[in-house]
Amino acid sequence: MSRRVPLRHSLVTRLLLTVIGVLIVAVGATAWLATQTATRAIRQEQGRSLADEKGLYEVLVGYAATHPDWSGAGPLVRDRARELGRRITLTTTQRQVIADSATGPPPAMTDPSATVDPLRLDLGVTGGTATIDGRVVGPYRITADEARLVHKVAQDVLTCLGYAGVEGRIVDSPSGRPTPVVAPGGDPKGVLSACEAHVQGSNTPTEEKALRGLAKLMATCLGQPNPSDIAIHVDWDANPPLFAAIDGSLHARGAGQVQSCLDQSRRAQLEPYTAPPALLFVTDPGTGLAGTTFNLSRGNVVRIGAVAGGVLLVTILVTVLLGRRLVGPLRALTESAALQTPAPVTTRDEIGYLATALNQAMAQRRAMVSDIAHELRNPLTNVRSWLEAAQDGLAPPDAQFLALLHDETVILQHVVADLADLAAADAGTLRLHPKAIDLREALAQVAAAHTTEGLTLSVSAYSCKINADPVRLRQLIGNLVANAVRYTPPGGSVTVSGTVDRGEAVITVRDTGIGIAPDDLPKVFDRFWRADPSRSRTTGGSGLGLAIARQLARAHGGDITVTSTLGVGTTCTVRLPS
Repeated sequence: MSRRVPLRHSLVTRLLLTVIGVLIVAVGATAWLATQTATRAIRQEQGRSLADEKGLYEVLVGYAATHPDWSGAGPLVRDRARELGRRITLTTTQRQVIADSATGPPPAMTDPSATVDPLRLDLGVTGGTATIDGRVVGPYRITADEARLVHKVAQDVLTCLGYAGVEGRIVDSPSGRPTPVVAPGGDPKGVLSACEAHVQGSNTPTEEKALRGLAKLMATCLGQPNPSDIAIHVDWDANPPLFAAIDGSLHARGAGQVQSCLDQSRRAQLEPYTAPPALLFVTDPGTGLAGTTFNLSRGNVVRIGAVAGGVLLVTILVTVLLGRRLVGPLRALTESAALQTPAPVTTRDEIGYLATALNQAMAQRRAMVSDIAHELRNPLTNVRSWLEAAQDGLAPPDAQFLALLHDETVILQHVVADLADLAAADAGTLRLHPKAIDLREALAQVAAAHTTEGLTLSVSAYSCKINADPVRLRQLIGNLVANAVRYTPPGGSVTVSGTVDRGEAVITVRDTGIGIAPDDLPKVFDRFWRADPSRSRTTGGSGLGLAIARQLARAHGGDITVTSTLGVGTTCTVRLPS
């Protein structure tokens, strides 16, 4: 019988409290993760903004490298501003507006995003090492005739690469010089350098003229009276081209001073060909301010971490304590089940009720084993007694002797068969072979097999077809009828009826026997239970009939109910899908 557990003792309440604790931890962790995610997203947005600004910087540097002034930069600034969704403003180093993507007052210009100067690149933005943009050509732009001659040399380099199995191509540098290149990683053995060294190239007249001018500037910087003492070498295949100078005079300067003068002289030589330095401001179109950022302070991070850690620690402790309280009784139940000892009932929750049910099941199991031993002991004792009597010559092995042994063997066979049916039903291996049978005919066969002198056994049933296993159905009804006949005194009656009600076959076995007490009704389907404990196996049956009948009914998809009045009679009702 099920019992309702008080809410305060229920495992549901404990689990609910645990879930609430977990939710608290989850909410705290979610808040933490949301904050971290938001901060990370803002940082990513900042990264994208920096990438956009870097791209903008590259475009503006490219313009300054190829134009002597900023007069035509307005359309470029407005186009880039539309693409980025930002306000872009260019000013001189004295903060005079050169170009602005928006009208109205200039933005609040505190610190510029970058200084656009192709001769002094911002390495923090470009991420490279070259301080002069490679697109600044100046006096080094070669003529068309010179380009054709250099192209022949580049083609010879490609031919050399082809002999070595290296693929290459020719690209034009900003100065118009054709340059052979190979794909990154496509020349692991350095064949390109060897081919370039083998195919001797030379500077064009335009380049030689520009290099002589550069040497004069360097001589002035170094204080050398003769520019011819300064040798300048250029790797035109590099991007940007690499310039190197050597001071070959009698009083040569140090390498650091030579490199410094080289850079200074190159800027002086290229400056007339580039736009002057400009300050770049990238701001919000609405506010005119730089992009806003959001970051957690160290104190906030510490507080959030402390709260989340504290809640998590409390949740872990509560979960561990509750888990131990739950697992402890379950371990005790497991040990009791393994050792077949009574389980301790220490709580009034579901586990306590489970312990009670386990103890009852153990008691029922012991009682059933005892009942099975008793049911088998009596006929076996009788068979052994008669056989020993025959061995001692006290009982002649005549027909009556054989009949007695046969009766005891039949009793044993019935008990074993009943136990086998119950075991099959419990294991779910009870097989049915249903087919269409006539309900009235099946009930009549059962009644004919149980006709007893001194009792009135009648059948009242409709002639209709039902789908059932004929053998198991006769066994089911036969157990009910045999039980009714057994507990009905002489002169009584047993009535078997069958009808169809709302798609169900309803079979009723009603007797006028001794009846069953109300307290005993819940036990009628227990195994080896008898309404009259004083009855023996011969008069009271094995106590398995009703248990087997219910299992057979449920195997057919139906069930059995029993109603009884003490001293009046008992009614068993079977409902099966028709």
